[in-house]
Amino acid sequence: MQVDEALDRYRSINGRYSVAVIPAPSHGTLTSADALLPDADSYAALFACLSDPTRIRLLHLLAKATGPVTVGPLARALGIGQPTCSHHLRKLADAGIVALRRDGTSTVITIARGGSGRLPHPVDVVIGALTTPTRGTHRDIDPSDVRVCALGEADWESVLRIPRDADHTNATLAPLAVDRRELDARWLPGHRWVAEVDGVVVGWAALAPVSSRGCYRHVAESTVFVENRMRGRGIATALLEKQVTAADASTLRTLQTSVLAGNRTALRLLHRAGFRTVGVREAMARHGDDWLDVILLERVRRAES
Repeated sequence: MQVDEALDRYRSINGRYSVAVIPAPSHGTLTSADALLPDADSYAALFACLSDPTRIRLLHLLAKATGPVTVGPLARALGIGQPTCSHHLRKLADAGIVALRRDGTSTVITIARGGSGRLPHPVDVVIGALTTPTRGTHRDIDPSDVRVCALGEADWESVLRIPRDADHTNATLAPLAVDRRELDARWLPGHRWVAEVDGVVVGWAALAPVSSRGCYRHVAESTVFVENRMRGRGIATALLEKQVTAADASTLRTLQTSVLAGNRTALRLLHRAGFRTVGVREAMARHGDDWLDVILLERVRRAES
């Protein structure tokens, strides 16, 4: 199934439709799914646990609760017996979706922290971007010839050139034309990085605030660019490694970014760096005469409360 067909099917399931023009070859190839098999079993078990409507209703009640609740009120709200309610809660707890805690003679129930993150996003499934989720950053590629350092005064010419020279397709679109002053004002100090190979800048990464409102000061938008000729050498991985490590050491808590639905390579890279798919922003990006869907991803630092 091609990406546009898959997204159309996803929208039909969710009762929505939008234009998504993603050209694809008429004949595709299949790759081995062996690497996904362990996670496929885990995901299937999670979905099986949620196949009972009573458990969905339980989760909905727990999500709306203003605090921890006990079995009795849940059973009464659903109109079922306490033994039946306890049975469903144990199944949800075994799946890691809810947390059970004894408080005297009662059992207190809450949504498990990070429980929803164990489920794959439907978008990742239908576009073939389902990868093994990892916490933290991806350390499998550590090219010794790549040096990542803070953006310096002499690097600006390369930073502006790399996006202009990129091969812009339906997978990567050119950014709006900007100059150095605009980027310098937009990007967060201390979160601007360049990647060098043999002393030449071949890629960069930067963070920018998502809003001027104080309540969103801990959220930043991630942008990464790598020269065409240097792609596939782990440069984007090295840049993301530096970016998320520096972000975790700062007051930032959430990083977000957007990727066109056809860019599976970027999606896999971001997933390995700890980003997760949030959803699809339909017909968000303009490419020539076409409107393309954009996938929104985020990475939340989980260490702090």
